[in-house]
Amino acid sequence: MGVRLMVVDDHRLLAEALASALKLRGHRVLAAAAPAAGAADLVISRAPEVCLLGTATPAEPGIFDPIVRIKRERPQVAVVVLGPVPSPRGIAAAFAAGASGYVRHDERIEGVERALMKARSGEAAVAPALLQGAFGELLNPAAQPDDEGQRLLRLLTPREVEVLVRVAEGEDTRLIAAGMGIAPSTARTHVQRVLMKLGVGSRLEAAALAARTGLLDRAGPVPAPREAAAELPSDPAPGL
Repeated sequence: MGVRLMVVDDHRLLAEALASALKLRGHRVLAAAAPAAGAADLVISRAPEVCLLGTATPAEPGIFDPIVRIKRERPQVAVVVLGPVPSPRGIAAAFAAGASGYVRHDERIEGVERALMKARSGEAAVAPALLQGAFGELLNPAAQPDDEGQRLLRLLTPREVEVLVRVAEGEDTRLIAAGMGIAPSTARTHVQRVLMKLGVGSRLEAAALAARTGLLDRAGPVPAPREAAAELPSDPAPGL
């Protein structure tokens, strides 16, 4: 049985070519759209079984934000990332955002199809060769000229650093929002971006990574609590 899917890529010709190839193999392609920045709205409105999301820059901060939103609003949709060979952190960031799979953009159509079928059935869809390359880099990392804590600190905005410190101190979303004078929904978004940028899948992992690399020592103490924003009570959603 064919997969009901969407293909989203910044390169429209590539998206349309993939859509056509998958249609010929019996799959129902709902749309092929560009750019990827509009993927979330399109996927949320159409609710396919699987979204094939193309990207040329898997290491760019915020590139997987659409996946975070898709999984929050349409958790039943499986997202498979189509991109270049990423660093281990690139793969981790994709899965931390909620992706079900990652396939290389030069993969044969049969490989792409296998990934889509696996993702629909709830399996992780990552080619063994891609995992081998990632593990190889993890086991034999290239020398880093800067220490890890400083490198991670440069990935975050000042507000995201404050969010990370508050997470490390055990604050939940409500406390973070109250302490920073922002809405809980905004606090949740900041937390999600911090997790994605650090390439981790949970608050606990983020706190452990920050402590292990000395990032918290560099960040300093959080500011004194601010007056809660007027919009704060309007969001009754539970903490992240």
